[in-house]
Amino acid sequence: MTKRSTAHDTFVIDRAFAFKRELVYAAWTSAEAKSQWFVGPSGWELQHRELDFRVGGRERVKGRRPDGTTSSFDARYYEIVPNERIVYVYEMHTDDVRISISLATIEFEERKGGTGLIITEQGVFLDGYDDVRGRERGTHGLIDQLEQALQRRVAGP
Repeated sequence: MTKRSTAHDTFVIDRAFAFKRELVYAAWTSAEAKSQWFVGPSGWELQHRELDFRVGGRERVKGRRPDGTTSSFDARYYEIVPNERIVYVYEMHTDDVRISISLATIEFEERKGGTGLIITEQGVFLDGYDDVRGRERGTHGLIDQLEQALQRRVAGP
């Protein structure tokens, strides 16, 4: 058995996008839009996705990594102010092991030339399975994928 431990930490990511705030916000609001960027790294294979984007609603995403393990994201939405902020709490699992629980706040700011996206995450990382540096790195990767999805959407077919 792994030694039981908790590690609490916070990170903030502030990214500027050359897209309207409404477009950046919309990328978070439906399963179809989120499936364009909220996916695992190369080789990750989606097994399940659902999104009920409303206060009290849930989001679940589960996928298989190339090594055969599964990762799952299970969130509940607590605050949604269209085009301004989203607040949710989520758990991450590897296979059947809960590895973290986090409070995430996503803010959308109008800025000259586009939108500021500010992500603040406060997490408890359980039993040494993950840590804030790994989670922040992964979140940067997701935001890179978000930017690419927005670029594809603006460019059109």
